[in-house]
Amino acid sequence: MNSFSLGPEDCDRRPGTAALAVLLGASGVLVAATILGWWSDRPLGPLLALDLTAGALSWLLTPLTRWRPAATTAVLTVLAAVSPAATPPATIGALQVARRRRSPVAIAVAVAGLAAHAVQGAWRSNGGISYGWWLALVTLGYGALLAWGAWAQAREALIRSLHERARRAEAEQGRRVAEARMLERRKIAREMHDVLAHRLSLLATFAGAMEYRPDSSPERLSRAAGVVRDGVHQALDELREVISLLRDDVPDSDGSRPQPVLADVPRLVEESRDAGTEVLLREAVDEPAEAPPSVARTAYRVIQEGLTNARKHAAGQPVRVAVRGGPGAGLEVDVRNALAPEGATPPGWSGGAGLVGLTERVHLAGGRLDHQTVGGEFRLHASIPWPA
Repeated sequence: MNSFSLGPEDCDRRPGTAALAVLLGASGVLVAATILGWWSDRPLGPLLALDLTAGALSWLLTPLTRWRPAATTAVLTVLAAVSPAATPPATIGALQVARRRRSPVAIAVAVAGLAAHAVQGAWRSNGGISYGWWLALVTLGYGALLAWGAWAQAREALIRSLHERARRAEAEQGRRVAEARMLERRKIAREMHDVLAHRLSLLATFAGAMEYRPDSSPERLSRAAGVVRDGVHQALDELREVISLLRDDVPDSDGSRPQPVLADVPRLVEESRDAGTEVLLREAVDEPAEAPPSVARTAYRVIQEGLTNARKHAAGQPVRVAVRGGPGAGLEVDVRNALAPEGATPPGWSGGAGLVGLTERVHLAGGRLDHQTVGGEFRLHASIPWPA
């Protein structure tokens, strides 16, 4: 295996051309300034060749501190022990180690650098500064490099954590939006399910009348056929709307269908009367136009489900609908119908699912739904909160 292969952390830190150019330029200027400063007031001697060689070699090794900071800085530290020309690249390498490696590694590199400069100062005097002060300045310099590197690591860690939190927050927001869209689709689809069930029960009633009373007058048969035809068209339109709402590639269509209010209850009752069901409606609601949309819609669906169940399971039996209440007192909805004689339910009807969904709807509105069979009649009662 190649000993110079890059690890994942090193690959993430590959410098760009501009960064390398700045690093090489700064290192070259510092090396040249160090050599000129050292030999400006000294006679040229054999050590000049050593400084030029060490300076050139350390300058060429400087870019490697970005890829292999610890190993490269170790080589530069050795060069710094024999020549002051290698001091700038060695300190640059120590800074790179402090910024990119863990504290034990950075401290070890700093101690090695301090030892190398102690050796350098011992055999090559530094002009008018004493050896003790020289070591103190070198120690202070490496301490500053360690502090700078620790601060840079903490800053990078903070930036990464902020980016990660922002990414997670964005992902969470996207998930919440998707869930909200799906919940809204389900809500609208449930509304449409109730409408379709009501519509199809009316169609079944008229179709059953045409089947069991073939001797009716042509006018009545024509009228019933017209109602069935119109109801089928309406049911198909509503079914298309349900399918479009459940498709992921279709935008939400909130408000595409007007939501029912308490003023629509008489029209709902009239539809059942037209289908042949005897319905007695009693309303005692204070300020019905002020009812919150969720309260009015839930009450409407309770009545709709009660009328639908009466047509499905107790055809021909009278139905009593009572609505009472007002702001602060809540809304009470009561639907009752006599039970059909044994075996009178038309074949193919099934029950239960609508009441389960209706119970969930009322609970979501903060209310309570009860249904039971008492004294030969089926009773459906809902209590819905209506804030004052």
